[in-house]
Amino acid sequence: MDRRQPVSLKADMPGAAPPPWAFTFSDHRQPADMASKKAASKRKNAQRASSNVFSMFEQSQIQEFKEAFGCIDQDRDGVIKKTDLKETYAQLGKLNVSDEELEGMLAEGKGPINFTVFLSLFGEKLNGTDPEETILAAFKLFDPNGTGFVNKDEFKRLLLTQADKFTQEEVEQAFSVAPIDVTGNIDYKSLCYIITHGDEKEES
Repeated sequence: MDRRQPVSLKADMPGAAPPPWAFTFSDHRQPADMASKKAASKRKNAQRASSNVFSMFEQSQIQEFKEAFGCIDQDRDGVIKKTDLKETYAQLGKLNVSDEELEGMLAEGKGPINFTVFLSLFGEKLNGTDPEETILAAFKLFDPNGTGFVNKDEFKRLLLTQADKFTQEEVEQAFSVAPIDVTGNIDYKSLCYIITHGDEKEES
């Protein structure tokens, strides 16, 4: 359960195309050349932003983000869409997530959410936070209603079957310290505290 930390990047998203009349009163300085220079400059900025994001993570961390992205990208087309989010939540037993909530999540990307944008969004949210907040933010992805709980069985199934699969032994070890109530829900806020601070009750 030792999930490491994230980054910071703002990918340069392409602006809207200029309207046809934009060049009507141009000063005849070959708009095509100017446009190609702008495009080249934008590509350079995007490449620089992209390399900045990746340079802020260790390779192992990037791989973990890649696996998380793969879990959400249900149709494997390299972009996270509303249908991907809906299917991911459905697998977690969350069938009552509204379209507005899903659209709000996607709007944070300000455009198509590919892996680089996904990485940058996490970086913006988590950069400079402490490990407890980082783990908490990851759990909140599986708790869209903000209850403070995730279902033990669903979470266990995810750990055993998705992306970088955990072994049965690793899952049992994680659950041995997890605060689980009588209905089978994990109090993930308490679990995050235990992961980052240790079980202080036992130590005292």
